Amino acid sequence: MDMVRPVVTRAGHEDTQTGQSGGAVRVSGVSRQHTPATRIWYGKVSNLPGYRSPPHHHGEAETGGYVLRGTARIYFGPDYAEFLDMSEGDFVFVPPFMPHVEANMSLTEDLVWITARTPDNIVVNLDDVPDSTLAGFVRGK
Repeated sequence: MDMVRPVVTRAGHEDTQTGQSGGAVRVSGVSRQHTPATRIWYGKVSNLPGYRSPPHHHGEAETGGYVLRGTARIYFGPDYAEFLDMSEGDFVFVPPFMPHVEANMSLTEDLVWITARTPDNIVVNLDDVPDSTLAGFVRGK
């Protein structure tokens, strides 16, 4: 019987063939695509200064996020009128099937999240909304 062993994904060798949503770029460090993992997706999500994802949800996946660097805002609710602000060191839980928009509120600094999802990195993109509907969001140049 083959023993399952720990697997290290070295910096620069993350899987980039993962679900994407516009301005949110996802790379996988632990996933079924390149490790023996079967019930978790763990990776890094980044947004350039002043950029945001289009509306999306993560299907049946529960999502946990940690703001490693930058200033984040998650818009949710009817017409994405509700939002939560986060900064370095903050954690967030996003329930399954919840439409939301992830935004980098800084015009000068990258936003970097560490994200875990179970069972996998499910990304369901939804119809986009104008920036003007997102309270306080200013798009980068």
